[in-house]
Order: sequence, then C-alpha cells, then structure tokens
Amino acid sequence: MARHLVCLTFDFDVVSGWIARGMTTPTPMSRGEMGLIGAKRILALLAKHNIRSTWFVPGHTIESFPDAAKEVVDAGHEIANHSWAHIPPAMMTREEEEADLVRASEAIIRLTGKAPRGYRSASWDLSPHTIDLLVKHGFKYESSLMGSDYVPYRARRDDVVKLGEPMILGPETDLVELPISWTLDDYPHFEFVRTPATILPGLQSADGVLRNWTDDFLYMKRDFEWGVITYTCHPFVIGRGHRMIMLERLVETLVSEGATFCAMEDAMEEFLARERRAG
Repeated sequence: MARHLVCLTFDFDVVSGWIARGMTTPTPMSRGEMGLIGAKRILALLAKHNIRSTWFVPGHTIESFPDAAKEVVDAGHEIANHSWAHIPPAMMTREEEEADLVRASEAIIRLTGKAPRGYRSASWDLSPHTIDLLVKHGFKYESSLMGSDYVPYRARRDDVVKLGEPMILGPETDLVELPISWTLDDYPHFEFVRTPATILPGLQSADGVLRNWTDDFLYMKRDFEWGVITYTCHPFVIGRGHRMIMLERLVETLVSEGATFCAMEDAMEEFLARERRAG
C-alpha cells in the first residue's frame, strides 16, 4: 500500500545563529527573539491538526529560553540535537565539535529526560569527523545531507575527495540519513540578510514557495510507492503572519492528498522496518 510521510521540522535557533555569526547588536538579537513568538504560533497550528513534529534545538536555546523549550516538549514533539552554539562543524576542530555535540545532548537530557536520537548540523555543513562522532555517541539518524530527496539512506564515513582524482566512497554506517534540501528550507526563500560581504535577498512570495513545496510532495506521491519528504522551518522565519497562513495551507493540502505527518524518529523507524522486511 502506498504511504507517503511528511516530516515538518523546526530549527529553534532563536538568537544562537546570529551570535555564531558575530551579529550581536540589538536588532539581530530581536530578530531571533521573534522565534519565541513564532514557536507559539507553530505549536498552536500543530495541535490544531494533531501533528507531531521534530524540533532541532540548540543547547543555547534550551539554556537561554528554558520555558519556550519546555513548551515544545510538553506538546509532545521530538527534540533533536542541533549543536550547542550553532557553529558549523566544518569550522571546528574534532575536539571542539565533540565537546559542543556532547554539551548540546546534555542540555537535551536535562530538558527531556532522554538522549536525542537525531542530529542536524548548524548551516548543514558537516566536518570530516561528524559522522564518526555521531556514531560514537549513539545517534540513530542525521539530517544535514542532500544525497537523495524522498528515500532515506545510510550515511557514509571516510570518503576520499582530492582535486584531480576520482572520488573514493567510504563505507556506510548504521546512521540513517533523512535528507534535506535548501529548496525545502524557509530561510533562503524568505530572509533578507545584509553583511559587509554578502546579501541574501530573500523576501519571496509565500504563494510561490507553497506551490514548489506542494509540487515536491505531489511528485513523490506520483512516482514513489513509499517515501519521506522533510520540510525545514525556523520559527522566526515561518512564524510571520502570511507565512503561517502558507504553512497551514500546505498542511491542509497535503492532508487532502493523503500525506501521513510524523516526527523524524518515526520516519526513521518505518524506514528500518521496511529494510528488515526486504531482507
């Protein structure tokens, strides 16, 4: 029987991403704090439609805004590791990355009473050490890679990539990859960011993004007997009024098309069960 899973995921960064970029003046801080308002709107929408989702929450958010983090837990949503300081792993040494990873998990354990099963890196930029560290620390799934769109796969370690030479693929691990895409992330579509070096224009029409996001699901439904699609949102981005209307329209449309909404840990378990049945 055809079955098409939808994972709504929320990177609850609040101010951590701006701090990691060195943008700590009052305006970017207030911009991040909008995520506290957006989170309440999202939780109300998810409750209205009886949807369980996954929230990737940096340790900085948990420790800076504990009441907001607890509201997500109390609503029954999965909490996954999104680093402590929201610094991309590729910018850290192995020792720094491991310390940040462990510190983030410890914050989640204090919040939820259990270790996180999933991980998503800040800025989706893994280091050469990330997969090894996730396996070492008992994570079950990862969601920062883009090697597929609707079908989970096993993350590899120790690829050899050198300029001018063929790529040598490393061995697969037990870590399940639940792939993502910038096209299914609200941030590049909607956020205007200006720095001395770059401009991210953002500010696209929500209607256009809604059509793209809907069509990606419809393609999966048409061409795949089973699949998972992951949408990535940030409460300070998607939480704006017209975008909340867009998000609810997306939910309503996908429900009418037969989608099954679930947390990422549940999608992972279903993938593993299918894998076992296939032998």
